[in-house]
Amino acid sequence: MILFLLFFFVKTEVIKMRFIASSLSLIIAAAAISPLDAFVSKPNGLTFGIRKQKLSDNGRSTNLMMNIEKTDTEKTIKVGVIGCGRIGLVHLGAITKAPNVLPVIVSNPTISKAEAAAATYGVPKFSSDAMDVITDPEVDAVWICSPSQFHADQIKACAANGKDIFCEKPIATDLAETVEAINACQEAGVKLMIGLQRRFDQNFLRVKDAIRDKEVGEPIMIKLCSRDPEPPPFEYVKGGGGIFNDMAVHDLDMTRFLAGSDPIDILAIGSTHIDKSIEVLPGSEKYDTASCIVRYPNGVQAMVDVCRQSSYGYDQRAEVLGTKGMIATDNVYPNTAKIYKNDFTGNADMPYDFFLSRYNEAYVTETIAFCEALVNDTPVPCTGEDGLVALVMSIAADMSAAENRWVKFSEVVQAVYCKSPTECSLLSQNDVFPDGFKPKTDAVELLS
Repeated sequence: MILFLLFFFVKTEVIKMRFIASSLSLIIAAAAISPLDAFVSKPNGLTFGIRKQKLSDNGRSTNLMMNIEKTDTEKTIKVGVIGCGRIGLVHLGAITKAPNVLPVIVSNPTISKAEAAAATYGVPKFSSDAMDVITDPEVDAVWICSPSQFHADQIKACAANGKDIFCEKPIATDLAETVEAINACQEAGVKLMIGLQRRFDQNFLRVKDAIRDKEVGEPIMIKLCSRDPEPPPFEYVKGGGGIFNDMAVHDLDMTRFLAGSDPIDILAIGSTHIDKSIEVLPGSEKYDTASCIVRYPNGVQAMVDVCRQSSYGYDQRAEVLGTKGMIATDNVYPNTAKIYKNDFTGNADMPYDFFLSRYNEAYVTETIAFCEALVNDTPVPCTGEDGLVALVMSIAADMSAAENRWVKFSEVVQAVYCKSPTECSLLSQNDVFPDGFKPKTDAVELLS
């Protein structure tokens, strides 16, 4: 009888311990945030928003994560969006998902588009005039998603009205206008973030992580390719600034992003294979195919090739060769299904055939990143200076292709600004440009 009672007592205690252990496991599991949690309310007024995946143990950036703690004193950022076209709607959709950020007005020259966007996303006000967004007293920050030729003036108007700014690239196609817009924001003390969305793509971010963590050793060579599914119409190419400015600029910026340093010089060539009708256009507008070699410090080489047509879909890949290995990305497909037949083995479908499909998550991620900078009053992750350097790189590529030679990036700045010793001397002290992009400090040398 005593043995039976002892056995029963021990068994009961084991069951209790198992129950406690199971309960603890459930509590721990419940405390973890699911990869797809969105706006989960927590005790003490904390709100967690848009958390797809947190940082891994080694600190690598992963999928979109925005974690903002709501307090009684925290301000809701009210924003306006200029432009309700494709890109504007992508950003507007992301803004509506961001914690503590509230869209209050949108504008578009075609008022029906602004009205439709306002109705879709629950925005209380809409207008046909961008200045109604910029001067609205409720608005703290403005998203500029209008055509490129309006960007610089709208940035300066926002700065004059004390509004923080997100602007799709480019700031301007003219270097002087670009610098003026950046300076206006610095003088007004407002944030300026430029939309270079590939910096927020998970594939490119993984390559950046590998370089940072020395997974492939020291970088030796960086390769990027960008090939569109089909060429744009003649009217789009005409006046678009050329293949380096309207297409390769993203890849040139990505070489700098991956290299983690400012480039030295560039060699570029272009040719026409797809649409012979554009051969009558000036400069690099007549090219539908181009290649660049960019030289970086420590002998690092970056190679970019772009083409306006790819018969197999939107081709966007990156590769980095290092002293200990290589990392490369593949194209992005609508699904992972593959077909196995006697005459074909491979992906069931083609890669995404449109940039909005391919980079949809990246556009959303960069929008959330700016929202987070606004709410937390932190620096923006992609600055006006980043946009400026990308423009200088594309202008230098254009010059190189035209003159068939290596071009230093400082030459581009010098050609625009060094019209007198005074101007060059002042520029050498300007922090807008990286040191390697500035003309010689001694302005007299430029006159020899």
